[in-house]
Amino acid sequence: MRLVCLPHAGGSANFFADWSAALPADIEVSSVQYPGRADRISEPCLESMAVLAPAVARALRPLADRPIALFGHSMGAAVAYEVARQLAKWGIEPCHLFVSGRHAPGEVVEGDVHQRDDDGLVADLTRLGGTAPELFSSPELRAFFLPAIRSDYRLAETYRWSAGPEPACPMTVLLGDADPEVTPAQAERWSAHAAGELRIERFRGDHFYLVSERDAVLELVADSLRDAAAA
Repeated sequence: MRLVCLPHAGGSANFFADWSAALPADIEVSSVQYPGRADRISEPCLESMAVLAPAVARALRPLADRPIALFGHSMGAAVAYEVARQLAKWGIEPCHLFVSGRHAPGEVVEGDVHQRDDDGLVADLTRLGGTAPELFSSPELRAFFLPAIRSDYRLAETYRWSAGPEPACPMTVLLGDADPEVTPAQAERWSAHAAGELRIERFRGDHFYLVSERDAVLELVADSLRDAAAA
């Protein structure tokens, strides 16, 4: 089967680069590279979920010859959720949906980071961790990296859920026990957006617990996909 990973705001496909070697050989890992970064640096960023999610779903549609699972972290969790809804409209139901480090889609959490100046944007990135400070050590580096990050923040902070069919596949909600962005109560509210089985799994760590707890997370992913294959 295929595991498709969707990065956080400001992240790139490279965040999941070491997952493939750590998962069983029968799980093919792919990562979505959003426009405006890395090898897609020349493409304009997509600043609306209504544009980004269908674009990702269209890219995944030819891969539906095998079961597809989706794993999204932070902003990527919302993208994965909306991609799952879009695929279902075409009769393609993911075999599992993993949503990590984000509050439930129906809960509006106001944010204005995308409207702050560069120092304010960098300050929020530093607060969350997961980004090397040296990336913003000079005006040139800021000019290179911050536009895509600001665009992602705009998408994440302006995204609003709309009513419609919810994913019928099993869903696992993951969070760090010290994550300043999502509380256990907020994680539990994903239950309103799961038409099928829902599990909530907590790990030690902050918003980027995926780094320190990678092995435990991948064990959970592998076990869940093994169950999906056996279903």
